[in-house]
Amino acid sequence: MAAADPRLIVPLDVPTAEEARALVAALGETVSFYKVGLELFATGDGMGLARDLKGLGKQVFLDWKLHDIGTTVQRSAAVLAQSGCDFLTVHGEPQVMAAAVRGRAGSGLKILAVTVLTSLADQDLAEMGYAEGARALVERRIHQAIAAGCDGVIASPHEAALARARGGKDFLVVTPGVRPDWSAKNDQARAATPLEALQAGASHIVCGRPITAANDPQAAALRVAAEMAQAGG
Repeated sequence: MAAADPRLIVPLDVPTAEEARALVAALGETVSFYKVGLELFATGDGMGLARDLKGLGKQVFLDWKLHDIGTTVQRSAAVLAQSGCDFLTVHGEPQVMAAAVRGRAGSGLKILAVTVLTSLADQDLAEMGYAEGARALVERRIHQAIAAGCDGVIASPHEAALARARGGKDFLVVTPGVRPDWSAKNDQARAATPLEALQAGASHIVCGRPITAANDPQAAALRVAAEMAQAGG
């Protein structure tokens, strides 16, 4: 079996930690990087699951989108930095980002700023009171993330090239909203295929339901990885 592509992140968006562990077991060696989000955090076993994944030699992305006053974010990031996890998301506001960077201190935890949620289109942003569209807001927040010392951003595949151009070659550009041609877009308003996302400049892609809802998750993960391989790297 081909080695897992470390650029592929699979979200464990299931109701319980037990279901998440079963999914990890089903995927076996085809996936090496997992996202643990708010749903599992709310179960009370999200961090336990994260530690178990690290014990299995997996990389872990804590997609918790911290958003609070600076002191709270800094203290939370400091605690999470001790977990040995790899990525942590915070909302892309200057005070929040800077606090998270202070909190992780000298640890290996990478701080990623959420620019604009991939479920949001320009019309949604207008309804929320933003005067600028998604691309302009993403660009603003990329610059702010770099200034705050973040390691990268969360951006849709449509803004991946922009993030790569502004952040440089070592900047992390993690793209949700990745859907192979053979799958449904679901709730992603600004989606692209795995190959398109990597060609645009993504360092990592997040691909969920095409893999996790498949009849054969291993085969689906390998199919996505094979498409990613076409981009090189």
